Amino acid sequence: MKPTILVAGGTGNLGGRIVKALIKRGAEVRAIVRNGRKPEKIAKLTELGAKVVTVDMSDVEQLRQACQGASCVVSALAGLHDTIVDSQSKLLDAAIAAGVSRFIPSDYSSDFTKLPAGENRNFDLRKEFHQYLDKSLIATTSILNGAFADILSYGTPLYNFKNYSVGYWGDKSDWKIDFTTMDDTADYTAAAAIDPSTPKILRIASFQISPNELVAVGTEVKQQEFKLIPMGSMEDFSASNKQERSANPEGEKELYPSWQGKQYLHSMFSVQNTPLDNERYPDVQWTSAIDVLAKI
Repeated sequence: MKPTILVAGGTGNLGGRIVKALIKRGAEVRAIVRNGRKPEKIAKLTELGAKVVTVDMSDVEQLRQACQGASCVVSALAGLHDTIVDSQSKLLDAAIAAGVSRFIPSDYSSDFTKLPAGENRNFDLRKEFHQYLDKSLIATTSILNGAFADILSYGTPLYNFKNYSVGYWGDKSDWKIDFTTMDDTADYTAAAAIDPSTPKILRIASFQISPNELVAVGTEVKQQEFKLIPMGSMEDFSASNKQERSANPEGEKELYPSWQGKQYLHSMFSVQNTPLDNERYPDVQWTSAIDVLAKI
């Protein structure tokens, strides 16, 4: 009998990929979407083969009915406090009320459990949700994938393909940064959702690469020499991020204000995924750094 997996956030970039990966792995997928979602986004999920249920995310009873019969609830919700803490808490309550045995929260990030408060606003929201999650009577599994590899296409100081430079902070030119593509994250999450015996945390990375190695791979892929640029100390970087956040309070209402992007970079040089759990599902095909950079 096929397992039934409920996915929240399936209309999003990562959520849609998780739905697709689950169906490819043979699961029955029930995707819940908020009232008012655009019909074309719902149609895409239906075309993939998911059963779409429209719900009021503030209504625990509606959510409970949607969760009924599912073996695992996968959250791919994206947003601020009202989504990551409030809506996700209601989804968790509904899953427990419906007798769902496992819950995968919308973490998909660097290992925020090792970061102090205040260094990354979006990670602090995950920590706040986990204070509630960790008290619940349901098996939970966080998928920690480091940074999504598409950040390498953004032209950040870390990998600036326009001026052929790679930046680093502190003395971390050899620091291994965790990167995972969205497709790899989705496929691994789908495998974990179907697996009834997952641990509390699974750490993954499509590849781990240092700034020095990024210089070498960038040079190889682009046939243009990249230069390595020191960007200052980690302490100054942290202080600058906090100062910019304080000076731009309107950013608290945005998911990705400029200072949040810099906080992500700081986090990438602060924590590492170790040990990796890549080998848990041998059929997951991991994307290489060369494959990612060659497409930029």
